[in-house]
Amino acid sequence: MTGFVLGQAATGDSGVNYLALLVFAVLVAVTLGVTYWASSRTSNATDFWAAGRGISARQNGFAMAGEWLSASSLLGYAGLTFIFGFDGVIFAVCSVVSSVLLLFILAGRMRNVGTYTMSDVLAFRLKERPIRIAASIGTLSVALLYLCTQLVAAGVLFAALSGVDFTLGVIIAGAFVLVYVTFGGMLATTWVQIIKAALLMVAIGLVTILLLNRFAWNPSEIFVQAVENSQAGPAYLRPGLLLQDGWDLASLAIVGIFAGLGLPHVLMRFFTVPDARTARKSMGWAVGLLSVFYIMLIIDAVGARAVLTPAESEATGAGGNLALPLLAQVLGGGEGTLGGDLLLAFISAAAFSTVLAVTAGLLISASGAVAHDLWSRSIRHSVNSEREEPVVGRIAAVVLAVAAMGIAIAIGDQYNIGYLVILTLSIAVSANLPALVLALFWRRLSTVGAVCGVIVGLVSSLALIVLSPSVYGEGAPWPLDYPVLVSVPLGFLTCWLGSMARPDRDASRYAELRVRSETGVGANAPASHDAEPSRTIPTALSGDNRVGD
Repeated sequence: MTGFVLGQAATGDSGVNYLALLVFAVLVAVTLGVTYWASSRTSNATDFWAAGRGISARQNGFAMAGEWLSASSLLGYAGLTFIFGFDGVIFAVCSVVSSVLLLFILAGRMRNVGTYTMSDVLAFRLKERPIRIAASIGTLSVALLYLCTQLVAAGVLFAALSGVDFTLGVIIAGAFVLVYVTFGGMLATTWVQIIKAALLMVAIGLVTILLLNRFAWNPSEIFVQAVENSQAGPAYLRPGLLLQDGWDLASLAIVGIFAGLGLPHVLMRFFTVPDARTARKSMGWAVGLLSVFYIMLIIDAVGARAVLTPAESEATGAGGNLALPLLAQVLGGGEGTLGGDLLLAFISAAAFSTVLAVTAGLLISASGAVAHDLWSRSIRHSVNSEREEPVVGRIAAVVLAVAAMGIAIAIGDQYNIGYLVILTLSIAVSANLPALVLALFWRRLSTVGAVCGVIVGLVSSLALIVLSPSVYGEGAPWPLDYPVLVSVPLGFLTCWLGSMARPDRDASRYAELRVRSETGVGANAPASHDAEPSRTIPTALSGDNRVGD
């Protein structure tokens, strides 16, 4: 797959881009102000992990869309569409489909059953300590790898678009994200996501308006010109330029469509709203925002192929990841003009905001796995959880952020970020999806089955990645770049085998989970600050163990 590698194309050899740095500074100042405001409203575990459950549907919809739109979405997908045409569009379409599945399958059920993390849903009906430990290992593996990816992207973006050194860019991004999480918790993270999503919509919308105006508001002309400028000719608008292997296409489709159902930092957003109805409404907002965003992104990416000269196209980099920023600069008046440089700086700030916001969401989900699932629920058994969890969470955030910054700096600025993002999503789907879906919909899932499914999904995906051609090299034992065609079915199979071999003695918890997930009876009240949801529901609703058979 084409790499996500940025060069110095946006700044040339002139050194530091002070206009871009100025826009960055304004953005950071606003988000730090939000963090200061949020810190005064974060006093207990519910505030720290779930923003007091006071986020509205529209606010959480914007924040959810913000979680989805990482640097790979903004620059990577645009670059793939710019180079490969139709095949690049597949990535955007899969993202929208994934958000729709999340709306109909998990949104309301997650909010009704869980408290702060994905592990809460699994622990509701299974033995708490083993499943929390297993799920936390999966969450930390996904979050840490994704954190490193986003921090590498931050350093590369800083170096390419402002002239600042890569290492310094990684440190600056990590430091700001650490401030957001440790001082403002989920409330600050949510508003950083909202600001980022709004900024992205404005930025991409402005570029789209300027592009359509250039072509007399005739979108079909954009595609005609893009085909003429592409070396592939008419094949530019047909599948096969990038995804020539059907198995790789199937693998990417699985990852793209089901990624949202396995990402801990996305699932955690459902616990910030008052109830399941609000969770579903917020996901509806997210689906709408993502649909509009990706439609505009596709138009702009094809427009970049139609507008940029051969020299400018060469400057977009090997993966085409600077296609959108350079298109903005050209539409604004070109290099050296106030409009062109200002629009380039604005798009650059929008791209950098995606890194900060997504990294903040990842960091709080990872620290939640450590503080809530491991420390509070598995070690301390909820003793002083309201007081201890935020403290342990902040310590965990510092340790994880420093570790991720160190790994990102060691990886360097030439790592294939786009490929690493897909691998991270592959691991998330393999480790988390089977156990989570079966916990909600299969009565006979046992603790042993769920634990084995998480571990086998995680280990098999990592093993197949190591044995793939992109890592192992020539003669790789596993012929595909992505593991999901084996690791996801293996996760489901292991859940089934473990449950058949070691069923839980008391399977009645499923009836209660099914009723609660569907109706919300027994879920936290909007203002609740309980460390764990009450498991008490009316006997008339919980007594029939045949519910959902």
